[in-house]
Amino acid sequence: MDDKTRNKVLLVLFLGVLMGALDIAIVAPALPSIQAFFGVGARVLTWTFTIYVLFNLIGTPLMAKLSDTYGRRSIYTLDVTLFALGSLIVALAPANMFAMLLVGRALQGFGAGGIFPVASAVIGDTFPPEKRGGALGLIGAVFGLAFLVGPILGGVILAFTGWQWLFIINLPIALSVIFLGWQVLPVTRPASTRPFDWAGMAILGIMLGSLAYGLNQIDTQNFFASLATLNVWLPLLIGVVLLFVFPQVEKKAVDPILNLGLFKSRQTVLASMLSAGAGLGESGMVFIPALAVAAMPTIINTHNASYLLMPVVLAMAVGSPLVGRLMDKFGSKVMVFGGTLLLAIGMMMLSSNLTSMLWGFIAAAAVIGLGLSSLLGAPMRYIMLNEASAAERTSAQGLITLFTSVGQLTSSALVGAVAASMGGGVKGYSTAYMVVGIVAGIMVILTFGLKNRQQELSMLEQNGQAIPATD
Repeated sequence: MDDKTRNKVLLVLFLGVLMGALDIAIVAPALPSIQAFFGVGARVLTWTFTIYVLFNLIGTPLMAKLSDTYGRRSIYTLDVTLFALGSLIVALAPANMFAMLLVGRALQGFGAGGIFPVASAVIGDTFPPEKRGGALGLIGAVFGLAFLVGPILGGVILAFTGWQWLFIINLPIALSVIFLGWQVLPVTRPASTRPFDWAGMAILGIMLGSLAYGLNQIDTQNFFASLATLNVWLPLLIGVVLLFVFPQVEKKAVDPILNLGLFKSRQTVLASMLSAGAGLGESGMVFIPALAVAAMPTIINTHNASYLLMPVVLAMAVGSPLVGRLMDKFGSKVMVFGGTLLLAIGMMMLSSNLTSMLWGFIAAAAVIGLGLSSLLGAPMRYIMLNEASAAERTSAQGLITLFTSVGQLTSSALVGAVAASMGGGVKGYSTAYMVVGIVAGIMVILTFGLKNRQQELSMLEQNGQAIPATD
């Protein structure tokens, strides 16, 4: 594939990922309007996000496997189509049918679950090794851009029209992606197909859904009391039981939904663990405003506290493409080590006396953002591209998304529980960030098990892939 065609492919992937990422951030400003339109309570309103997360988790492994089985172009187009259909259903939901909005959000999450893994796999199919890092970094930067632009764009749209237009705006973008994608995305399909692993998919879906629902229902202010409630312990119990059942089913499957053989590679195991830790650190950022209000009540309030997340977002937006380019020169191990180290330092800064000063918050947030650039961007996905065969690239990319989501779901329960157990306030949140910092410190140690640049190049040579001329 020539560079011109490859750039068109990257544009299609960029637009699709941007659409999916933007929808998460753009909805937040509209929640008060949605609540007033449907007349629902705050607890019910949270399902606007919860159901998206649930179906996103389920959609990721399913769409990843379907992409490996039926081709990247077909499934990427299907994912974008489902996302657009979900957007249309949400926009058309009448005031007396909040359930219709939830159906649309579920479809959005289901489709979005496959967009990023398939996009990453397409980059692995079409970009030579010496250019993959930069391409993956650009795609990773989309999330930082989305979280930066999303709330602003949402506010502008809401100032001139209704909340429904936040979802209608997805339709022309989706149509453009579908049209261009069908023209330029490569058609990849294995020579022979095997029976789809519906049993494994069902068990995996129920397991992930149960764990996600149970964790979401935990009341972080009354952590231990909420664990005793039926809607928390029962789904968590079901999820844990199925966690042991799932491997047994997959061992018997002809073509398993999740190839457990991938975990025979130490690199895959380490990348999965590091991705979960990255999700933990990323989701923990939502508590920065609460810590800031408690630490600096005279200058920070509930109205301006959210601005302290901007350094994280800006650092990620700048760091992701930069990390991708540096990785092409120095390898993934160096970049992941640097990312985990920065994440640990940033978290420890939040747990220190620096939080009594505004510049301390800004510095800590920027350091954390640079750290997350490595852990949520190109390096982890590059490792998976190297470890998985071409036939299982999307499934391997799905693992990264899956473990990151697990870390994100666990984070709110962990940080909230530690903060509440310490009485909340500055002491509570500082202690919680110290715990996350300790986890990040463990991640630093794990990076020593990753392959260095020379070992990565040797693997590329063994797999018959081109090696950068500069090396």
